[in-house]
Amino acid sequence: MADDHATSSPGVEPLVFVGGLWLTAKLARYSFPALFPTLEVSLSVSNGELGVAYTAMLLVYALVQFPSGALADALDDVRVIATGAATAAAGAVVLLLPTSYALLVAGMLLVGLGTGVHKTVAVGLLARLYPSRTGRALGVFDTLGTIGGVVAPPAVVFALSSAGWQAHFAVVGGVIALLTVGLLARVPRANAGVQASVSDLRDRLAVRPYLGPFRDRGFLLFVAVTLCFSFAYNGVVAFLPTYLVERGLSEPTAALLYSGLFAVSVVQVVTGGLSDRLGRLPLVVGVLTLATGALVGLVTAGGTLLPLGVATLLLGVGSHGFRPVRAAYLSAAIPDEIAGGGLGLVRTLLMGVGAVAPATVGIVADATSFRVAFSVLAGTMALAAGFALLTALYRRGE
Repeated sequence: MADDHATSSPGVEPLVFVGGLWLTAKLARYSFPALFPTLEVSLSVSNGELGVAYTAMLLVYALVQFPSGALADALDDVRVIATGAATAAAGAVVLLLPTSYALLVAGMLLVGLGTGVHKTVAVGLLARLYPSRTGRALGVFDTLGTIGGVVAPPAVVFALSSAGWQAHFAVVGGVIALLTVGLLARVPRANAGVQASVSDLRDRLAVRPYLGPFRDRGFLLFVAVTLCFSFAYNGVVAFLPTYLVERGLSEPTAALLYSGLFAVSVVQVVTGGLSDRLGRLPLVVGVLTLATGALVGLVTAGGTLLPLGVATLLLGVGSHGFRPVRAAYLSAAIPDEIAGGGLGLVRTLLMGVGAVAPATVGIVADATSFRVAFSVLAGTMALAAGFALLTALYRRGE
């Protein structure tokens, strides 16, 4: 039985603490691509090795989506989020140790594991606390998260020029710890005090009960949208700074454009609000078409600031505009009784596919060039837009 406070107006505190943790989670994860040009030299590693490390982080991120959502259905959702935050903070501590490729991978794995717990459970938590304003709440939540992407590149540049990049992760770990304390103290809980039995937890972690939505062809088409988008987007964010440097921009300029990719995330508040009033699928088709055109522009544009900058910003508008609409669509399509685990299963699939992208981009770039690798990503984003159109046409015909 949910906490009685969950039925009253929760105010903005849940968004502050849950969104703040998502901001710092994204800050930690997106600091690594901004560091890759530096780490490639200091650790004497290749683009492929850095891509494999990023893929490993995203794989553990993907693997915990379903179990964290399923456990949140049975247990205290706030405590599940707090456990993940503590794990991410531990990853930040590991990154403070003397630098080596092995320790870098270990720290990245803990960051991926800890931050992977957050999104699936947070979507259900915010939908529970803001039932009539879910789209807007998710838009604000995702915007707070992508602010972490805005802050990450300049924060890394500042750290490299002053105290060193490890001090950056010390600050990140400290902020995560403080927000976790606030989360536990101030956010209303679901199932607070409930003690689930071992057999109940085992049943919750069984995949079969969560497969019902996958029997619907329209749902499968939308899952294909999310898989293609995840591969294309994760491939871009893992290597965009390095790609821009290869195209002729300086590292500080590339970091600034990388920040711009996330700075335009304010569009999520707009698209999240529109999804509550207008059709979600036409909006998805539009934003993914924009993202496809922007990726094509990144590949074909000349190696100067203006065209690369415009393409990067448009890619951010299209990609971030998709996120809250995707979350709202999936929340509505999955039955309430399996909401956490159902969304977690979808996110495990999409993040699992997306996790392959950084290694793919790094290996293709080493074998050919980054322009070839980003061409593959543009084609995959085009597939996402195509599947979105097919989903809209299918639903219209029902």
